[in-house]
Amino acid sequence: MSHQQRTIALGTLAFGTTVDEKTSFDILDRFTELGGTTLDTANNYAFWVDGATGDESEVVIGKWLASRGSRDAVRIGTKAGARPAVPGAGLEAAEGLSAKALRSALEHSLRRLGTDRVEVYWAHIEDRTVPLDETVHALADLVEEGKAGELGVSNHAVWRTERARALVGDRPRYTHLQYRYSYLQPRFDLPLPSSAHVHVTPELLDYVRSEPDLRLWAYSPLLSGGYTREDVSVPSAYDHPGTAPRLAVLREVADELEVTVNQVVLAWLLDHDPQVVPIVGVSRVSQVEEALEALAVTLSAEQRRRLDEAGR
Repeated sequence: MSHQQRTIALGTLAFGTTVDEKTSFDILDRFTELGGTTLDTANNYAFWVDGATGDESEVVIGKWLASRGSRDAVRIGTKAGARPAVPGAGLEAAEGLSAKALRSALEHSLRRLGTDRVEVYWAHIEDRTVPLDETVHALADLVEEGKAGELGVSNHAVWRTERARALVGDRPRYTHLQYRYSYLQPRFDLPLPSSAHVHVTPELLDYVRSEPDLRLWAYSPLLSGGYTREDVSVPSAYDHPGTAPRLAVLREVADELEVTVNQVVLAWLLDHDPQVVPIVGVSRVSQVEEALEALAVTLSAEQRRRLDEAGR
């Protein structure tokens, strides 16, 4: 297993909408105080909330960066392609991944963030109306111009990602992949909570293991509180005979290590083969503290084996 530094990214989807600006600042302050460096946002978070446009998360991060003067202390990833081109519309009107849309989206993101570059620029969802060749060369242009450090792709079919990487030749290519992933595994014949969510598959894991320059990121690693909160139900795709034994082992290991169930889930991802960067979305400072404490949690080989084999 090639071990890069274990990293937990801060998911900022709710900043400026369901998490107000002051709380967002408090979370960002605590995250960076505790050594966190990686922020995950997008140019469409969270457009579906009443009264929101999709600007909110980036705007709040930009204000925080300006007030703290801490741009060089963080790594920012933002995404394009899934912002509705028509205000009030949904993903059916997404801006897509044309060269024009990608360039325009990044210019707007940089303005909201108050910076001249992002460390990772992501293609958020697939756009099969645009030739892959156009998308990948447009993204490579933005890296070569210094506006993006590296490139990522989320929620794409594995074959499309591989083809995109091949098409771009020696120019900058996708090196980061972002998908839904957690310890509990869903059935693939039932839909996930959001139509745009695409889950990690065994094929994807095999692909990442075989390509040393790829890094896998996981969103919804804690199932939006589903592991620990009575008021949050686990989505129906996870309602199958494999789930109960996995939850049982998860609780056993948490008790053995005297940590929380969420921290065991994060430790399982951090020590995964291939290694995973969990993106943890939070709404309170205490949740940031719980998540980053997971960096100090180490699973024994025997605990790892029990977790892996449960429910098979």
